[in-house]
Amino acid sequence: MTTATIRQKLHSYLEVADDKKVKAIYAIMEADVEESAVEYSKEFKAELNKRYADYKSGKAKMITEQQSRQRIQKILKSARKK
Repeated sequence: MTTATIRQKLHSYLEVADDKKVKAIYAIMEADVEESAVEYSKEFKAELNKRYADYKSGKAKMITEQQSRQRIQKILKSARKK
């Protein structure tokens, strides 16, 4: 079973598991969960909100994954030439 499948199964299970089981699972994983928690600064949150608003309003131009990869490849090629 792939990791992606396991993640999906766990996610689905946690949605319907009773409170006692969810608390037990959390108790086992609490140290890892707390360690991986990310705290964002107010400035960073404000920037994300601004970018999201620009996206929603159409002000920000979006590109596809393929376009992004092409841009990166172009930059890497020109960096190798130097």
